[in-house]
Formats: sequence, C-alpha cells, structure tokens
Amino acid sequence: MTITFDNITMEEAVGTAMGHIAARSRCRVVTPNAEFALEAKKNPRFLNILNTSQLVLADGISVVLASKIIGDRMVGRVTGVGFAQALAAAMAQEGKSLFLLGAKPGVAEKAAQKLQETYPGLKIAGTHDGYFKEEGPVVEAINAAHPDALLVCLGAPKQEYFMETHDAELEVPVMAGLGGSMDVLAGNVQRAPEFFQKYGLEWLYRLVKEPQRWRRMIKLPLYLLDAVAWRIRGGK
Repeated sequence: MTITFDNITMEEAVGTAMGHIAARSRCRVVTPNAEFALEAKKNPRFLNILNTSQLVLADGISVVLASKIIGDRMVGRVTGVGFAQALAAAMAQEGKSLFLLGAKPGVAEKAAQKLQETYPGLKIAGTHDGYFKEEGPVVEAINAAHPDALLVCLGAPKQEYFMETHDAELEVPVMAGLGGSMDVLAGNVQRAPEFFQKYGLEWLYRLVKEPQRWRRMIKLPLYLLDAVAWRIRGGK
C-alpha cells in the first residue's frame, strides 16, 4: 500500500483548512516526505494515519520527483513550515486563534511572539512544550483554550499518533503535524535561502549546514529507488 497525497497547491491547502475552520469540521493535516514514506513501509499504523488524514501534503522534493517517476506528476511541494506560515496569515485576516504544541520549553512561546509580530490579528490561544509524559493534561489545556487550529510539532510518528489517539477528544477543527517547524517559526533555525527553496534544494542546504544529518538525507535517494522499482513492477 502507498501513501495517497493531495495534489494541490499551497493556496488550495490553506483554503481547505480555512474551510474546515469555518465549518468547525475536523481536518487532520500531515506532511509526508521520504522519511515518512520509508517509516510507513514497515509501520501499518503510521501508514493508516497518513492515508486517513483529510490533508496529505507533499513536504519534500523527493515526493515531487517520485511522482514524476511513476507518471503522476505533483503540482508542487507544500512544505510544513510554509503551510504553517500561510495558514497563520490567513487566520490573522479573520482573527482566528492558534495553539502551538511542541519543541523544547520556551520555543513555542517564542514562535507565538514572532507569529503575532509577523501576522497582526492572529490570536494565540495557548502554547505547550513537547516535553510531557502525560498526554491527558495537554489535551485538557488545548480544549480549555478553544483554538481554531493546532500545530503539533512532536516529530513523526509521535505527532501523528497524538493526533489520532486524541482525535475524538480534541475540540479543534484543524490539527497539523509539522515536525521541526516550531524551531523555524521561533527563529531558532533558519530556512534555506529562497534559491534553495525554489529549486527543491533545501535538503542540500541543511546537509551542508549540518553534515551529521547525512543518515537522514540518504533516505531521499532510497525513496526514489522505491519509486523506480514501483514503476518497473507496474505499480505493484
């Protein structure tokens, strides 16, 4: 079984999320990349969560390249951090509220401050770091804040498990699992320059900045090899 992506633009993804906020209907957002795909191959629960989410966004140039290999071209990437920023901008225009969950203590608060500075009109319903043992109190804190959207930045698959496990309990229309985006939103980690973003080379920029990430980066060509094998086998 494979991951089924939504072949949509950033604008369409944000529009879909805002539609769910307006209707107060559930929308779980996931952002699979090569690492997600390789984990999902051996993790049926993770794969099922991805494929039952309302928005499955192509976060990574590997997904776009793989789509070309199998002959089902994607319109482009919708990165997790880019989605978070675009969603915050749209929510600010309508005075909606956002809850930030994840990262080390103090990071979510810093991200909240920067988001409000960048997108005046955005309301921050609350924040919570990702270093917790009991999930119940966290769920209670989120519900007590009554947010319109929740960013869950706990890393995969922990963030996806959290959203699935508490799907019926969490009283928030839009939940998005966004991995390390919190540190970027807080300004602790810089995104690659626009040139690298435009040409899908953010992975190269991060590898140069953090050579110790090579073990993670090797998953990109492995994923593409999987796509080639899939094409050779006729989609099996």
